Amino acid sequence: MSIKKLGLIGYPLTHSFSARYFADKFEREGIIGFSYGNFEIPKIEDFPEILKNNPDVIGFNVTIPYKEQIIPYLDELDEEAQEIGAVNTIKVLRTESGIKLKGYNTDIYGFRETLKPLLKMHHYKALILGTGGAAKAVEYVLRKIGLSVLYISRNPKSESERSYEDLNQFAVQDFPVIVNSTPIGMHPQIDDCPSIPYEHLNSNNLLYDLIYNPDQTLFMKKGAEQGAITQNGLGMLKLQAEKAWEIWNT
Repeated sequence: MSIKKLGLIGYPLTHSFSARYFADKFEREGIIGFSYGNFEIPKIEDFPEILKNNPDVIGFNVTIPYKEQIIPYLDELDEEAQEIGAVNTIKVLRTESGIKLKGYNTDIYGFRETLKPLLKMHHYKALILGTGGAAKAVEYVLRKIGLSVLYISRNPKSESERSYEDLNQFAVQDFPVIVNSTPIGMHPQIDDCPSIPYEHLNSNNLLYDLIYNPDQTLFMKKGAEQGAITQNGLGMLKLQAEKAWEIWNT
């Protein structure tokens, strides 16, 4: 029996739980005929070689830093991935006329379903820390739910972005939802955290960190010390993985 391959594209991948998640899923649910591995590539130009050397691959997940860079290599995008300009799931379709790659964004589903239960009436504005591919999925969900959004970046490039130096007591209280979409604080750099004025946070704030390794980042810990609600990215990871599995198998 041939094995259908799945895998994760990114760099570096030492922080990722995806391979373990799918290995556990296959064992728990008695799924046979599939494997899941890491494809750690130092530059996106290496992607075609991965495709060429793995003729049994049927799908990929995509993580930092390639959620935007992967798009030129794809033949088609689903509607949401097209709208936000970021992809974290690829379906590999093998036809008589050759290989066709379609990109999706399951981060949208994972983030939306784990965020909604945490939102309260006063959570009507949000700061997004970072401006990469993950941030695009976050912004898409927040705006669809009805929140006003402001990006925080080390190098602001537009009117919708501000620098970390602009953050003060009024900013973090006026924008009570703060989402970290950067890798700051991710294993192994667990003593790092985004530079925001934590001392001005309070119980009205909701801090959501897309990072899931470690399970409590310094960003979350400092927020919790001020009474803020905190959430890591593990639930989002699981839901987006299940949505990707559904895409690969339909």
